Amino acid sequence: MAKTYLRGIRGAITVERNTAEDIIQATGELLQAIMAENDLDPEDIASAFFTVTADLNAEFPATAARELLGWKYVPLLCAREIDVPGRLPRCIRVLVHVNTTRSQREIKHVYLREAAQLRTDLLPQ
Repeated sequence: MAKTYLRGIRGAITVERNTAEDIIQATGELLQAIMAENDLDPEDIASAFFTVTADLNAEFPATAARELLGWKYVPLLCAREIDVPGRLPRCIRVLVHVNTTRSQREIKHVYLREAAQLRTDLLPQ
């Protein structure tokens, strides 16, 4: 039997507008991509920590995880990202903790839309 580890998966996505609809839709898109890229089942998710830039306050990203993905029993937390001048605006970031047999090198981090510029070193080659 393979050993199971607790691993972190990073991801980020940007939204066009500070609306509840945009935040929920984008967060759902990001989380679904993380799940697909890492072949995850909701039972694999230990917890998720979301941050948003200061210009996003219309909705909690955790709402998308609960409403769109059914993560009712997954511990979720939202916070505001550090407001560094000149950095990427309207950005939702997430750190998803998962139970997996994958090594850290096998984990696929997901950066979508304008957020792809945040970690070009982690994008598929």
